[in-house]
Amino acid sequence: MVSQARTLSLIDIVIPVDSISARIARDVALIVLFSLITAGFARISVHLPFTPVPITGQTLAVLLAGATLGSWRGAAALALYAVEGSYLSVFAGGGDAIYHWQAASGGYIFGITSGSSGLLWDLASGGYIIGFIPAAFVVGYLCEHGWDRKSWIIVAMLAGNAVLYIPGLIQLSFFVPNDKVMEYGLYPFIAGDLIKLYIAAITVPVAWKLLNLKQRRDGPWT
Repeated sequence: MVSQARTLSLIDIVIPVDSISARIARDVALIVLFSLITAGFARISVHLPFTPVPITGQTLAVLLAGATLGSWRGAAALALYAVEGSYLSVFAGGGDAIYHWQAASGGYIFGITSGSSGLLWDLASGGYIIGFIPAAFVVGYLCEHGWDRKSWIIVAMLAGNAVLYIPGLIQLSFFVPNDKVMEYGLYPFIAGDLIKLYIAAITVPVAWKLLNLKQRRDGPWT
């Protein structure tokens, strides 16, 4: 059984600080950095012809933000990302494609796009962006309590991934017919989410091992 004792996040060990001012500077820099990483992952997208919601790499960035930064910093990074998108082209999509490849049939388009912006409530995918915030918090909270150890990390990632779909599907229901919400907003993304979830789930434990951090952190749990 995994202990419920609170532990430090990965980033607290990788970048340790002592003073309050240094801690604030580090945390602000990391929050901004992960909001930009999420924006970068949003540029890589697959447009599906039957749904206004694209497949992107954002979910991977969200899961890694929570697992790396912890609960409140991970959530803050995604909240900042949501605010940035109201003014800057950091969301998925966009009128111009830096690179794209279109399948010969079916209208599937893979590309690296210029990005888009807008108010969340005006976007069919806006609910997912809102869901990124609690998803990062949940993953971060569970990792802070030892769930980033071996197979438990999978459970933490699944929980975070499930959380982001709640507001995502609710908002999508205002843009598509009610009987199409799951078809347009969930089913096409399961396979891709499982791949991203797996990548995130192996990255964090490997990071602990490579940096020899797990042993230093195991003391309070035993």
